[in-house]
This record gives sequence, structure tokens and C-alpha cells, in this order.
Amino acid sequence: MKVNDVILQTVTRIVVFIILTLGVYLFLSGHNSPGGGFIGGLVLASALVLLYLAFDIETVHKGIPFDFKRVAALGAFIAVTSGFMPVIFGKQFLNQTFSHFNLPVFGETELATVIIFEAGVALAVVGVVVTIILSISEDV
Repeated sequence: MKVNDVILQTVTRIVVFIILTLGVYLFLSGHNSPGGGFIGGLVLASALVLLYLAFDIETVHKGIPFDFKRVAALGAFIAVTSGFMPVIFGKQFLNQTFSHFNLPVFGETELATVIIFEAGVALAVVGVVVTIILSISEDV
């Protein structure tokens, strides 16, 4: 018997957009206020888990054709590499630098190298969480 989840799937399409927007906001606000790669990654992963719950795995894999084990590995590689980059330039491990830029639409904006580390952490968290959820779902 096929279950009719039209309401759940319709609401999920709207809510996932809101969750992804919140995840990106938490990720970008992380180096100056609470948030960052870990919590942003968890929120982004929760949106993907919601998609897996509302739709079947094959449908989500058609729309998002990523191997999340590789996403986690790429995130860990980016985080570790960004930590070692200052060492090449004679600085301490995980040292960061920042500068202010005048961007056309945003005005004066601070850009820091910590965002590269945070992106790696976010990718690692998303990859690990989705891989764990998919592994649990295979056992059922």
C-alpha cells in the first residue's frame, strides 16, 4: 500500500528552504558571533535529513547526487589544510588573518581566512551526519 504524503512533501519543500537559509546565516555569522561551521553544518544536515524523511532515498539522490562520505573527507581535508597553510608562511598552526574590503553591493566587509576552516568543518559535519542517518536507514 502506497502512503500519500503530499502534505508532508509540500511543507518539506518550503521548510527546507527556510532551514538552509538559517544554516547559511549561522555559518556566516560564526567568526564574530555564536555560530560557525559546526552548528551551521548541523542545521544544513537537518535539512537534508528532513528531505530523506519526506521523500524516499532514490528521489533525494537524484536531486542531490553526492557521496556524503566524500563530502565528509573533503571537509576534513579543507579544515586540516587551512590549519597548516599559516605554517608554510612561518606563522603558528591555525593562525588567521583578516582584512576589510569595499564590495559594491555590501559596502565595507571584513573577510577572514577562518571562513575556509569553518567551511571545512561544515562540510565534514554535513557529510558525517547524513552518512550516519543513511547507514541507520539501511539497517531498518
